[in-house]
Amino acid sequence: MDFYKFISKIIFIIILVLNEKFILTYIKKNYIYFFCEKCANEKTISSECYKCEPDLFFKSIKLISRGKTVNELIENKKSIARFGDGEFKIIFGKNVGFQIYNKTLKDKLLKVLKSNKNNLLIGIPQLYNMKNKHWVDFIEKYKFELVKIINKNKVYYHSGITRIFHQLSNRTIIRNYVDNFKRIWNNRNILIIEGEKTRMGIGNDLFNNTKSIKRIICPTINAFKAYYRILRYFKKNNIDRETLILIALGPTATVLSYELCKKGFQSLDLGHLDIQYEYFLKNVTHEIKISNKYVNEVSGGSLNISPVKDKNYYKQILVKFT
Repeated sequence: MDFYKFISKIIFIIILVLNEKFILTYIKKNYIYFFCEKCANEKTISSECYKCEPDLFFKSIKLISRGKTVNELIENKKSIARFGDGEFKIIFGKNVGFQIYNKTLKDKLLKVLKSNKNNLLIGIPQLYNMKNKHWVDFIEKYKFELVKIINKNKVYYHSGITRIFHQLSNRTIIRNYVDNFKRIWNNRNILIIEGEKTRMGIGNDLFNNTKSIKRIICPTINAFKAYYRILRYFKKNNIDRETLILIALGPTATVLSYELCKKGFQSLDLGHLDIQYEYFLKNVTHEIKISNKYVNEVSGGSLNISPVKDKNYYKQILVKFT
């Protein structure tokens, strides 16, 4: 009997050695997280990995909380470049609703994601235990692509700092969160780089504690075509390095924040903050169209946008790259 057990083990070992497919199937059935560790270490995806859940890898990512991320921006004047589904899709070779795929943009996004500048925070979303259906579906679809580009040994910061509407639990918490956020630009000169119909702070008090506001206006859609013109503008004009740069330009904001941080500015990629604050002020229970602002995540949010009546807005515009 012992002899047959011994022979069985030998045969099993031979099969394991010679049959890679059998090995992968065996490990997949018995060690559900094997491929996550393999992908994390080797950055390779096997065709046998498709059924594996990469939760263990995503849970191992060092992600700093929203509150601590904001405090880094306040206390240490760090810059931030944020990655969300749009930035990831561009990296994966896909178009997004307001930015067509561009190989140069993809390469720059990857460069930013891999960067290790001390004064630049790299923001990513929490990639596990997501309750939002959009993100659940996104992670399921792109989980292995995400595993390949995320570094589990890197410290990331929370990209959801501008998503206050659904992700913070009640109005008192949101109010306190926004008031704390506003400390970043308290009594500072700010330069907003935004889409033509983004209009950050118009019609609300988001920037009522700033020293001054200037704006660079860019295309609402496919803003990356203005990227090099923006950089040339900074090169030609003597903009005070103490000026705080706020950017809302989709994936272009991510790479632009990185470049302006390199030039010595505190640069913040803050897309969606203004719209989310509008929802809070209007006390709505779901995303809605804002009559005078572009809202890309709401049906009809890009249509029939009313003009700005505030004359100060037009005085704030330094240049248009539309």
